[in-house]
Amino acid sequence: LAALERQIFDFLGFQWAPILGNFLQIIVVILGLFGTIQFRPRYIVVYTVWTALWVTWNVFIICFYLEVGGLSKETDLMTFNISMHRSWWREHGPGCIRRVVRPSAPGILEDYSYVSVTGCLIDFQYLEVIHSTIQILLSLIGFVYACYVISIFMEEEDSFDFIGGLDTYSYRQPPQEHVELKPVKPVGKVL
Repeated sequence: LAALERQIFDFLGFQWAPILGNFLQIIVVILGLFGTIQFRPRYIVVYTVWTALWVTWNVFIICFYLEVGGLSKETDLMTFNISMHRSWWREHGPGCIRRVVRPSAPGILEDYSYVSVTGCLIDFQYLEVIHSTIQILLSLIGFVYACYVISIFMEEEDSFDFIGGLDTYSYRQPPQEHVELKPVKPVGKVL
């Protein structure tokens, strides 16, 4: 649900890189849940590998919005340099007052405008960092749970007697020399 919520706000901001990442996250979470319900450890392994990548992606987003290591939140990196859109939270954060200013200079297109945002309770980059931090925490919980489920599935596979199958004896116990046979009594009349 957290990835779906994040997907909605990234769609509103036309941030194509996070949209793609969120979409993959949603698909892999569904795959992991399916693997858990259907006892398919390989699907859960895919989920655990993706979770490591997802945590890495969210750490990158945190570094991007906090401008760590030469990254700048003013670049069009999150939109694949397709558009000038930014985070939806930049203009619509809690407490933000959005004001559209039309340019008065001649020669500038009529549909072009400057947006002024003031009074935000929390700056947009911190909201994005909070979203990524929540994703990391949920992913770590999911990773631990997935590792636990995989270990349970592997223990169940190891406890099955493959050599003896469904026989009454296994490779650990030698077969009995004499088996007591009992006659079968018919239930109804025999014609």
